[in-house]
Amino acid sequence: MLIGEYRHTLDSKGRVIIPAKLREELGERFVMTKGLDGCLFVYPLSEWETIESKLRKLPMNKKDARTFERFFFSGAIECEIDNQGRVLIPQNLREYAEIADEVIIIGVSTRLEIWSQNKWENYSNESEFTYEDIAERLEDIDL
Repeated sequence: MLIGEYRHTLDSKGRVIIPAKLREELGERFVMTKGLDGCLFVYPLSEWETIESKLRKLPMNKKDARTFERFFFSGAIECEIDNQGRVLIPQNLREYAEIADEVIIIGVSTRLEIWSQNKWENYSNESEFTYEDIAERLEDIDL
């Protein structure tokens, strides 16, 4: 399970260290793509295959389905972690997520999200006030 929040700095080549606990769950190869809310999504290959299978079932005659697939898959890249535990975040994905130096990596059960520190702090501060309200509106959640 991918959980936790980790702060790291991007190096001059656009690489970031993936924490050891998360590397074990991700495996040797994984997929990074444009996520929602301005972050990057990182999926273990097994989870990526599940997502890909679901998206293949979307109706091609629906414009929203085509648009989402194009956006999601065009940003995707298969990645590997180097010997120092780093992964290169491609320039196009850094630009999309507005990642320049400080990053936040969070585990969200079946995926990681990589955020610019500023975006994460803004998102987190805004969401903190509605966290309980959201939990109340979710019907199938029992914490």
